[in-house]
Amino acid sequence: MIIKLYEKNNNPKDIDRIVRLLNDGGIIICPTDTIYAFCCNGLKAQAVERICKLKRKDPSKHRLSIVCYDMSHISEYAKISNATFKLMKRNLPGPFTFILNTSSNLPKIFRNRKEVGIRIPDNNIIREICDQLNAPIFSTTLPREDDEDTEYVTDPELIDEKYGDEVDLVIDGGMGGLEPSTIVDCTEDEPEIIRQGKGILNE
Repeated sequence: MIIKLYEKNNNPKDIDRIVRLLNDGGIIICPTDTIYAFCCNGLKAQAVERICKLKRKDPSKHRLSIVCYDMSHISEYAKISNATFKLMKRNLPGPFTFILNTSSNLPKIFRNRKEVGIRIPDNNIIREICDQLNAPIFSTTLPREDDEDTEYVTDPELIDEKYGDEVDLVIDGGMGGLEPSTIVDCTEDEPEIIRQGKGILNE
């Protein structure tokens, strides 16, 4: 199933329907400011596990990331120093994943690694859903095989063709990108860029 959404002026009924689906433990594919991603309610451990299986991602060995609506929500789910808060505020919303030490408010599947990636994408579709959900959204980008056409991670109709039977809903937010977010590790005293992606960090 596929539904069309826009950066603004969406039908509130469409957003409500997506929020209900996520609160019921459903998973969706949603646009971000980088690559289309598998998404679910980050507080629903079974939904997070379902996505990890889809992505063939072992949560004990890989960092997990959540999308927050704005800066005020971050401190609920991660430990953040004043310096890191200021750095993030200068760069968000934007194509960054900031790695922080996790708090006790996330399911155990996140706390096993004691760190969590935080995203506030510059994309109003996923942020509007996150705002109405009033919970973090677990997010991980669609996998891309080396020999696969890029359209299968950028074109919503082809994404639906490939993954429609494995998820509960695909959101068509227009053509997606191919460049991942820039990952900044903020778990130590000095921030460190561990993957240079689309975002250019304003330090």
